[in-house]
Amino acid sequence: MLWQQKSFTEQTEQGTLYIVPTPIGNLEDMTFRAVRTLQEADVIAAEDTRQTKKLLAHFGIHTPLVSYHEHNKYASGRQLVEWLKEGKTVALVSDAGMPGISDPGYELIAAALAERCRVVPLPGANAALTALVASGLPTDRFLFVGFLERAKKEKKEQLLSLKTAAETLIFYEAPHRLKETLALMYDIFGNRRIALGRELTKRFEEFIRGDLRDVAAWAEEHDIRGEFCLIVEGARDGNKQEQEEWWQPLSLVEHVDYYIREHSLSVKEAVKQAASDRNMSKRDVYRQYHQQQEEEKKEFL
Repeated sequence: MLWQQKSFTEQTEQGTLYIVPTPIGNLEDMTFRAVRTLQEADVIAAEDTRQTKKLLAHFGIHTPLVSYHEHNKYASGRQLVEWLKEGKTVALVSDAGMPGISDPGYELIAAALAERCRVVPLPGANAALTALVASGLPTDRFLFVGFLERAKKEKKEQLLSLKTAAETLIFYEAPHRLKETLALMYDIFGNRRIALGRELTKRFEEFIRGDLRDVAAWAEEHDIRGEFCLIVEGARDGNKQEQEEWWQPLSLVEHVDYYIREHSLSVKEAVKQAASDRNMSKRDVYRQYHQQQEEEKKEFL
């Protein structure tokens, strides 16, 4: 059903949910509007109330705080929506950056909209776009991935699915997982350009720009600290063609076995990836894979 929201020119009995970005490191990046919104709200929903109290104290804001984070988002979200329905104004913040982008927020926003409560976003700090524009890589088309899966197997599958994406890729990564992630990217993507941004907007802000091989080697040789934003070049036309054709000398069995052997995928996952490479149905690849295996066994015997 169509619903046209007029954020500031329409009076309603429902309250408003404001999405308020907060600084990712430098408190001077807080906007005047964000400060005023937090001052005027009836309640602030915060990912970590201890962290947000520091921000509020710095700007002299005394609005009541409630907790809204990954582990209580449904219970807390229901209470927040009830307050919105009563006409209260709620300001949603995360620890740093834009709520809903690799931080809690999506479920509350969806629940508020389901009750026809206004949702008003404020522009502000965001690590992904900050790193992207300073990376030197194309900004006309990009794909935000955020944090990859923690388990190596699932992480490989994610990166394989992004192998032929032409867009510039944006990732977040924790310091203790950076070395493994860069090594996997080099193994799967090849030697593309990459830019790392760490401690963005803070005193020790740093960018490391180069290709995946050299940046992965840099990570192996240095003490890694701080959360990173990774900006990775998308598949160029030449790279894409090469990635699409590398498997052509292989039989279908060799193709599937390559993913099992080199990327530790299960037979089901390897069949899925080979089917994607060859633009075939998974059922046909699975059937032909087992048929060829049986034929090879017979020839061997």
